[in-house]
Amino acid sequence: MKQEFLAPHRQELLAEASGEILEIGFGTGLNLAYYPPDVRRITAVDGNAVMERKANERIERSEIEVDQRVLDCERLPFETGSFDCVVSSWTLCSIEHVDQALAEVFRVLKPRGRLLFLEHGLSPEPRIQKWQRRLKWLEMRLAGGCRLDRDIKSIVTIQPFASVEVDEFSLGAFPKTHCFMYRGMGIK
Repeated sequence: MKQEFLAPHRQELLAEASGEILEIGFGTGLNLAYYPPDVRRITAVDGNAVMERKANERIERSEIEVDQRVLDCERLPFETGSFDCVVSSWTLCSIEHVDQALAEVFRVLKPRGRLLFLEHGLSPEPRIQKWQRRLKWLEMRLAGGCRLDRDIKSIVTIQPFASVEVDEFSLGAFPKTHCFMYRGMGIK
C-alpha cells in the first residue's frame, strides 16, 4: 500500500489526528510522513516483528517520537481511556479477531476519542463479492492474512460508537477485487 497515488488518501485521513495517538497495524511506518506537523508523538503497535525492523528507517527520518511495540491488537496493554485518537490504515482486513481488536480500540479511546480508518474490503457488487470470496484463501497466504471480503462498515458500526461516518469509494488503480475502500471516523 505504498503506491504514491494513495498518499492523498493517507493525508486526508490523518489530517484529523491529534492528541495522544495510537496507530494499530503500524507496519513499515508509511503513515509517518502524513501526520499533521503538530503531532509530535505516537504509540504504534504491529503484531509482526519484521515490520518493526523495517519501520526503523522511517522512524529515524521522522520528527515524530514513536513508541513502537510488537503486539496483537486483540489485547492492548494500555489503560482504559488512554488515547484521543486511534488510526488504522489497511489493517482491519488482516486482524484475525477483528471484533475483539475493535472492542479494545474502543476501550482505550478517551470519551469523545476518534477512530480514524482507511481500509479496503467487501465490494457492493455481488459479482465482485463472489470473486473476493473465491480469492480470499490466496490473498490470505500472499498478503499476511488479508481478507478481501470484510465489510468494514459493518465491523466498525457494531461497536458502541456515539457516531460513525463512512465514505465508500473505489480506487480504479487496483483490480476490482481489491479496490473498494472505506474511509471514516468513529467517535466514542
